[in-house]
Amino acid sequence: MKNNHHHKRRGRRRCVIVSVLMLIILTGCWSSHEIEEQSLGVGLALDKAKESEIERKLDEQENMSDNKKMITSTYQIVTSQVARSTNTQADPTQKSYMNVSETGNSIHEMVRNVSLENDTPIMSYHMKVIVISQKLASKYSLEKLLDQDLRDNDFRPSCLVLISNGRASNTLKSNVPGETPAFRLAGIVDNSYRTTKILAPVTLVKIESKLRTNASFLLQNVQAEKGKVKFGGAAIVDGKTKKVIGILDEQDLEGITWMTGKGKGGTVESVHKKGEELVVYEVISMKSKIKPHIKGGEISFDVKVSSKGRLSERWSKSDTASTKNVLKKVEILTEKEIEKKIKNSVEKMQGKYKVDIAGFGEQLRIHYPKTWDKVKDNWDEIFSGSSVRYKVDVEVEGYGTSTETKKG
Repeated sequence: MKNNHHHKRRGRRRCVIVSVLMLIILTGCWSSHEIEEQSLGVGLALDKAKESEIERKLDEQENMSDNKKMITSTYQIVTSQVARSTNTQADPTQKSYMNVSETGNSIHEMVRNVSLENDTPIMSYHMKVIVISQKLASKYSLEKLLDQDLRDNDFRPSCLVLISNGRASNTLKSNVPGETPAFRLAGIVDNSYRTTKILAPVTLVKIESKLRTNASFLLQNVQAEKGKVKFGGAAIVDGKTKKVIGILDEQDLEGITWMTGKGKGGTVESVHKKGEELVVYEVISMKSKIKPHIKGGEISFDVKVSSKGRLSERWSKSDTASTKNVLKKVEILTEKEIEKKIKNSVEKMQGKYKVDIAGFGEQLRIHYPKTWDKVKDNWDEIFSGSSVRYKVDVEVEGYGTSTETKKG
């Protein structure tokens, strides 16, 4: 009986200890903030400050110096208070987010100032996207503009970085009830598998590694017009200055995508001159190989692109789209169209901007490391004088959902 009673007392003690431990675990961190007390930052826009913003800031702080470097940062915030007050059924004009702007010389300082103007601190660990205006990124290096964000542990490494044609803050606005612009921007990037006109996502962690080298690279370009946001082309970041030096249009970006073989989908339209026949080739897969050559001290490259796809759409006056000859003709038309896109992109890289943004230098480094060591410090200029040859091989495997459609 004694032993039995002893075991019962020991069992009760264990239950008490376990209960106390459970209470501690359930309470979580004693110093943590409730979710209702936080403002979740989901988007950040960086713009060159307007003259009116600079003058207002100078009036507030008379001893402020170097005012020409002022930046306006706009934070897109989603709070539980905004969520609770948002009822799009009762009020269609109600927004599911709010934008807060601050002007200053230091991004870190602006974050603190925004917090001073709001009753809840801004938390950045849910940040989806950072948009930087082309005007700002062409004046200051991305290394400086993103320095605080790269070092701030609150910013998730998967946060996207975009460049905007106009003011970056306009890309964080929407007239659609219930829509949060930062989430929409992140969603558009996810469509890169469906088109060759959207660049593969560049995140904070990727851009940090790119900025450590002297290699030039691309960032997705976005533009806001009449409350609508659209992706179009890509911004060129110069490897030495880390500044944006120009914008490639959608057609140029397509050529880069084919050269790098990084596209996962999309279509290619071509027209047969004789019959004015429109052919739409749907991409199933694409591959690319850039092979460097060194002869007599001259550097040249061969670009070999291959793709498999289907005939998605075809407008023809007469013949049926059921013979091998027709499919062969589609292959030839598509190959010529892709070659044209590649040719135009190479001309832009070597002629207008004089930068390598398609990975030619990386292939030279892999195949001829000793030569690369000699030319890497001045690679963009040397690449601009190099010969680039390209060959495209397209294989049409069959038909898509659409069949032949006759005009008229």
